[in-house]
Amino acid sequence: MSTILFFLPFLLLFAVLAIYAERKVSAFIQDRYGPMEVGYYGILQTVADLVKLLQKEDIVPTKADKKLFLIAPILVFTFVFAGFAVVPVTSGWQGAPIQTGLFFLLAIVSLDTIGIIMAGWASNNKYSLFGAMRSAAQIISYEVPLTLSVLSVVMISQTLDLQQISIQQGIHAVGQETNYLFGIKALGIDVTEVGGFLTWNVFRAPILFVTWIIFFITSLAESNRAPFDLPEAESELVAGFQTEYSGFRWSLLMLAEYAMMLLVSFLGVILFLGSWNSPLPNMGGVRLADWTTGEAGTVSGHLWSAFWLITKSLVMVLIQIWVRWTYPRIRIDQLMSVGWKYLTPIALCVLLVAAVWRLFMI
Repeated sequence: MSTILFFLPFLLLFAVLAIYAERKVSAFIQDRYGPMEVGYYGILQTVADLVKLLQKEDIVPTKADKKLFLIAPILVFTFVFAGFAVVPVTSGWQGAPIQTGLFFLLAIVSLDTIGIIMAGWASNNKYSLFGAMRSAAQIISYEVPLTLSVLSVVMISQTLDLQQISIQQGIHAVGQETNYLFGIKALGIDVTEVGGFLTWNVFRAPILFVTWIIFFITSLAESNRAPFDLPEAESELVAGFQTEYSGFRWSLLMLAEYAMMLLVSFLGVILFLGSWNSPLPNMGGVRLADWTTGEAGTVSGHLWSAFWLITKSLVMVLIQIWVRWTYPRIRIDQLMSVGWKYLTPIALCVLLVAAVWRLFMI
């Protein structure tokens, strides 16, 4: 219920703002103005586009499989949206209390491939079918290094509970094993006292910084974002698996893409960048971490936690947009080479190092 009441309105607002931000960021990178006419600095352009899309006719090709064609966009969005159910928004608000929440998230999100294949197949269009096949090959291929990178964090944290992974990265952490697992005791630093960015996984276990890079690259491929947007390459496939869609159903597919961007950003922040914990450390008498975290379960604790998680995630989204408008689209053979020849072997090596790190630093 909390997923629907909080994340659905938040996701709709995020999509509107993210589309506007993407247009402005791309215009800045390419030395253009971007939207300027509709609203102050074009801020209402996305709203106008949404109104236009909702008014468009819902066209179904004559020879398409009508039932599959109509249901596919709904399935794609539903599978992505279900992943938000286990995201811990604050220190006192866990979402669905599933101890294997990380496994659930990876499993449910991977099902969106089914909806994409249904959309491509049901359209009875060769471009749509090619885009669907590309998407299936891409997502399945990049799920391997993505899962291996996530397993490195699980190896270190010894839990699949996203809330517990979050707690371990902040001043709420308890237990000697959590405090000194990464050799910080030798420096005379109690991470649960200092807090801040020093307790993030990428700093507590530096090998996880490499893992985070792998995770970020694979998350771009999972989200069909450039330079991995081959399933909808407009220069080759018109619009890929969504070529025949119009109006509201096309909007659902785009909403699912932006929802995936936000979801992988949330997941990356939770696993590597401190989750809802403050990045500001305690420095002697200046208790920045304490002041900007709040007590778990209190109003201030909820507000600070939500602020840090959402802010970090939006920064990750901004980086995704930046990458899209900086690097050109790669070829399909390059896509597979990067996934199978480089990212997967590196992720396996990092997983092995993480296991040795865990074994010897307890």
